Amino acid sequence: MLDWLTTSLMPHLILAPILLPMFTAAVMLLLREEHLRLKVVLNIASTTIGLCIAVALLQWSDEQAGPSAMGVYLAANWKAPFGIVLALDRLSAMMLVLTYCVALAAGMFSIARWHKAGVHFHPLFQFQLMGLSGAFLTADLFNLFVFFEIMLAASYGLLLHGSGRLRVQSGLHYIAINLAASSLFLVGVSMLYGITGTLNMADLAQAIPHVSPADRGLLHTAAAILAIAFLIKAAIWPLNFWLVPAYSAASAPVGALFALMTKVGVYTILRLWTLLFSSEAGDSALFGGQWLTVMGMVTMAYGAFGMLGAQRLTYLAGYAAILSSGTLLAATGFGQNMLTAGLLYYLPSSTLAVAILFMLADIMDRWRNDGSSANDFGDEDAPFLNPELVPTKSLNLDEHEEVLIGRVIPAAAAFLGIVFIMCTLVVTGLPPLSGFIGKFAMLTNLVNPVGLGQSAGYQAGNLGWVLVALLITTGLFALIALTRAGIRHFWATHDRTKPELRVLEGAPIAGLMALCVALTMHAHAVMEFTQNAANALHTPSTYILAVMQQDPVPNPPKEPKPDTAVPAQTAAPAAVLEPLAAPLPTTEKAAP
Repeated sequence: MLDWLTTSLMPHLILAPILLPMFTAAVMLLLREEHLRLKVVLNIASTTIGLCIAVALLQWSDEQAGPSAMGVYLAANWKAPFGIVLALDRLSAMMLVLTYCVALAAGMFSIARWHKAGVHFHPLFQFQLMGLSGAFLTADLFNLFVFFEIMLAASYGLLLHGSGRLRVQSGLHYIAINLAASSLFLVGVSMLYGITGTLNMADLAQAIPHVSPADRGLLHTAAAILAIAFLIKAAIWPLNFWLVPAYSAASAPVGALFALMTKVGVYTILRLWTLLFSSEAGDSALFGGQWLTVMGMVTMAYGAFGMLGAQRLTYLAGYAAILSSGTLLAATGFGQNMLTAGLLYYLPSSTLAVAILFMLADIMDRWRNDGSSANDFGDEDAPFLNPELVPTKSLNLDEHEEVLIGRVIPAAAAFLGIVFIMCTLVVTGLPPLSGFIGKFAMLTNLVNPVGLGQSAGYQAGNLGWVLVALLITTGLFALIALTRAGIRHFWATHDRTKPELRVLEGAPIAGLMALCVALTMHAHAVMEFTQNAANALHTPSTYILAVMQQDPVPNPPKEPKPDTAVPAQTAAPAAVLEPLAAPLPTTEKAAP
């Protein structure tokens, strides 16, 4: 099956994650709002098919080696850098799988209640997937801007879905800051094009080492302006003031989907910085790396202190997204492939955990503010053991002098508590789940910076030790904040009924948490995959050769036209044709 895909369908399959949600959204826009069930079916079916395609692309990219590990698709069949190019490698395939996993969970979660809160939820959801997929697959900056705008336009509608004053206020701020980021994007792209004459990423990587010294400062200025646009999306400090209010105001499935938005900024920075400013970039080698590390560490501290001060679960999830983004950016700035492998393992784990937090926040806030009874779970739903077996005169009593031993915990509350604990372990980087493995891999490479196969980059030095301290300290702060929230929601006494948890809400959460467990159980295979992805990132010649040497598909040979000459038996003899071809004789008038 895989061989057949590789030989015949694989070149076109690279385009499928973009075209599939685009056509699905177009079809749903033609349907009236009365056909909501049909839209739900189309949304879930399309996202499921997209996930299967992303997994097939991931498997294909993992089984390739060398330059053939890159899949290049010439959309207009024009050779790079003149035509639109899509490129697939291990990193982009991993981001596609992560995107569709979170999207499928968010789409299922929305069916329980949120998709009815406004119009056009499902078409906007698919357009969001189209923008995300295109951003991960495009190989030139202009089309990256196009997919960014598609993604942002859909996110504006999704953020305002459900209306309300708080959503409108946060949405306006969100729109304003992203319009500013788009303007900076255009300015940076225009300056780069004016200096290098190209916007193809691979062609830019070839051109940057040969930029004249007189234009080198202008090149760095253009790159810095472009980076600001990406860093706004990556929520780096001090450009992240908009994120927590906006994400916390969004509905739960939209907040879970927005957990991917910061990772788009991180992905773009990682892709362009390792490609354009690698150690092979001449005088521009590793430009801005130390600034990226320092600002990433400041972002980590900001996110950790924000979690300590947050009282709402949605705010905790937003600051957890900032903490995750800062960790990834700080590790990226060192330019070490071994450290990059660790951060690539940590990236999906932290994204899944933040998405789960947004979904949990919706259910737990609804549970905390809903209903009242004589005890925590209701008198009729809180049976006790036989009083003869459990003495009533004991120290294990609650505030109402009722026996705690033997009290039945509702299944929904037990499920929420277990998932919250597991999510806390992933976010804080505690064993035994995948968050610990990702942080441990980064700590190992920071403490032992010299290793086999280490790429050229900044030596860890003092900045490395600062990052080590921050990885441990911020994890401790996050643990304190999440533990306090867990005590307030699960242990503190509240007069409320048992939580209402629908299958369509619990199943997506359980699925995402199962992915975190799978990352832990298959840590060796996943780490090997991320190490290969990191090695390819820090060897930009592989990407450049694959894109620039991809030849267009030749046109099929034309069949010869049927012979239209006069048959031999009817052709006039040459003796007859020769006089006809001779020039006409000139006649002169005789003189009178």
